[in-house]
Amino acid sequence: MIGFIAFLHSALCICLIVVILMQSGRGGGLTEAFASAESMFGAKTNEMMVRLTAILAVFFLVTSLSLTYLNAKKEQSLMGAADVAETLTLPDIEIPMEPATDATGVVETE
Repeated sequence: MIGFIAFLHSALCICLIVVILMQSGRGGGLTEAFASAESMFGAKTNEMMVRLTAILAVFFLVTSLSLTYLNAKKEQSLMGAADVAETLTLPDIEIPMEPATDATGVVETE
């Protein structure tokens, strides 16, 4: 279930990026680079792109929240980093302490 939602979330990310880049802004957007986009979508291309962006953003938010909820319920990292951190142990290393010296290199005694 989590794998399917993660795939859907990734696909929504790519679609959302493409739709946002196609919108006309100050620079014109990608729709002006391709003249066929205006004829394919009609005169209200900009309005349709804004609605499509809003719809994709809502689905993106829903998949983000559902992945978060399912992952919190599982109590394990989605990437599996928690398993790796638990299995790694550092060896105990004894570090010898050297006597403190002042700026001239003379050993301070107490």
